[in-house]
Amino acid sequence: MRAWTIGCAAGIVLAGVASLAAPASAKDVKICLLAGKTGPLEAYAKQTENGFMLGLEYLTKGTMQVGADKLQVIVKDDQLKPDRGKALLEECYADDKADIAVGTSGSPVALAMLPVAEEMKKVLIVEPAVADSITGEKWNRYVFRTGRSSYQDALAAAAAVPDGDVSIGMMALDTAFGRDGVAAFKEALAGVRPKAKVVAEEYAAGNTADFTPFAERLFNGLKDKPGKRLIAFIWAGAHPIAKFVDMKPERFDIVLAPGGNLLPVMAGWKSFAGAEGGIYYYYGFPQNPQNDWLKAEYQKRFNAPPDFFVAGGFSAASAVVAALQKSGSTDSEKLIAAMEGMSFDTPKGPMTFRKEDHQALQDMYHWRIKKGATDTDLLELVATIPAKDMPLPVRNKR
Repeated sequence: MRAWTIGCAAGIVLAGVASLAAPASAKDVKICLLAGKTGPLEAYAKQTENGFMLGLEYLTKGTMQVGADKLQVIVKDDQLKPDRGKALLEECYADDKADIAVGTSGSPVALAMLPVAEEMKKVLIVEPAVADSITGEKWNRYVFRTGRSSYQDALAAAAAVPDGDVSIGMMALDTAFGRDGVAAFKEALAGVRPKAKVVAEEYAAGNTADFTPFAERLFNGLKDKPGKRLIAFIWAGAHPIAKFVDMKPERFDIVLAPGGNLLPVMAGWKSFAGAEGGIYYYYGFPQNPQNDWLKAEYQKRFNAPPDFFVAGGFSAASAVVAALQKSGSTDSEKLIAAMEGMSFDTPKGPMTFRKEDHQALQDMYHWRIKKGATDTDLLELVATIPAKDMPLPVRNKR
């Protein structure tokens, strides 16, 4: 656990000199940030934390205060373990007296955390876990999500599928993220590309070493199908696409569609010029002051462009600051009232928390790998997919 106390660490108040005392209303606002900093999603967690802290810095103009209130961020590592994530969130709310919590990297952990927010009656902003059930059947009114949902990913990916008859095989992670992602993709295809069909599905653990049997089953399921054939991936962590490439899918006229991912992962795809997909964020796409500042500062501090989850962490910080400013309070009911329907600026552009399920409505992007792509100059923008044009269903039952 690490605590970031932002602002003055201590103040000296001279007895009897009222003019030197802090305003009566000033207080510490405690924000608990949970992330899977140990395990295969470590890179995601570090990016989320970096983006969150940079977001607070930018949005408070370096004061790290909202009004007179100081922001204190407490960081905890859930190690991608659902039971640990649940226990740490309980600790955040009960022991650390956190006013708001943000997290976490893995969907199974986030799902374990949702009932804690409801039981403790405290706001939880989910970032970056994507399982649809987080703002679907497992949702409660204390849960908001700045991260994109599986269905938003699916709508972006479906928009990148070619028109006409397309047979698709799915290679997905055997988790809530992977299975929700496949289900969402199939539903999105029906609305966006009705002639495209998923004809084969494979699911594997994140630590799988040998993808040969998975690839062979997908090849066999696709090779005799008419029209275009592709294998799409829904994956987090070390990506298996290279192992599929080694097995020469082109023998069966099968194209690989890897999906959006971290820059270091996508750098391995630069030889696939012309390949297309959908993505949540790529640093070169959004044009707005927040993204301009983030690109410049991240390059200066980390010698790299801001990546996928850096933008997500920044967006969560944007939601926190906007909610505190609008509500003028850390009371959960006042925060909820302020956040429902609230729009706020992010490096991606404006997001809006939908009142019905508190999912952030946001733009997505259709990309193509550039000819002559480099490790950090990989993608060209085919189209921005506006939030208003994505038919995102409301899935909660409350």
